[in-house]
Amino acid sequence: MGPADWGMLIALSVLWGGSFFFVAVAIEDLPPMTTAALRIGLAALALGLLLRIIGLKIPVNPILWRDFLVMGLLNLAIPFTLISWGQTHIGSGLASIINATSPFTTTIVAHLLTHDERVRVSRLVGVGIAFAGVVLIIGIEALHGLGSAFGGEMAVFAAAWSYAFGGVFGRRFFRRDMRQMRVNPLVASAGQMAGGTVLLVPVALVAERPWTLQVPSLETWAAIAAVSLLSTALASILYFRLLASAGATNSMLVTLLMPVTAILLGVTVLRERLDPRHFVGITLVAAGLAVVDGRIMSARRHRSRSISNPQVGRTETAD
Repeated sequence: MGPADWGMLIALSVLWGGSFFFVAVAIEDLPPMTTAALRIGLAALALGLLLRIIGLKIPVNPILWRDFLVMGLLNLAIPFTLISWGQTHIGSGLASIINATSPFTTTIVAHLLTHDERVRVSRLVGVGIAFAGVVLIIGIEALHGLGSAFGGEMAVFAAAWSYAFGGVFGRRFFRRDMRQMRVNPLVASAGQMAGGTVLLVPVALVAERPWTLQVPSLETWAAIAAVSLLSTALASILYFRLLASAGATNSMLVTLLMPVTAILLGVTVLRERLDPRHFVGITLVAAGLAVVDGRIMSARRHRSRSISNPQVGRTETAD
């Protein structure tokens, strides 16, 4: 990944990282499926309005709309509902740790279903190191009681698998060489949101009858607005751009960065203090991502070859 890819990954980690907090606030007043439906529906309206303002339209193409519906199911309706429901049984810290397994699940799915995103030992090692850092940052105490709320834990874990299949399926929005999108990233984002809304809203209306609920508080509506506009609509645009340039497995590395950005935001905005475990955790995440990126290891191997065989180094320099 290049500097622009890493920049988008960091920005996406900030946007998606906030979703766990916003959802935790919203589910105090609203049931899980209604929370997810509002999140997706408001994001779809916002992106639709943006398309209208800038003069773009979602193509009326049955095949493209089939893909939007599948993406809406895999990337939105299923994981958002599962995570919202899971957070009614487990804390947001444990949910973040389980969600950070997404790079593992995506690596497995991409290896099985693609030809150009195969499993590499270095990637698995790097992801494993970074995952250990995530656990340290959030706090090992978040793992206490692991297994006591098995249903909630499995719901978030299933969401990670849904994201994996959604990321790999989303490759079809790009041309075969994966260097250029077939559709505008904004159009793809709006189409995905529309597909998720069409699938989830009717189910939420029938299953949870939200009109019978007590009117939510202003804090709940603020959380819904934030998770819809920032953590969903804006994040979706970044996600498709990152998917286009970095691929499915690299895009899911965002779940490893989310705890890091949350800690750093707490330090810079809320003036929170870092514990030693935070420094160790951030270092492990950085080291793991460096291994995944591969350029440091490649440079070291190149220097080793040059030292052991100076003639190779001179030849490569001349080339």
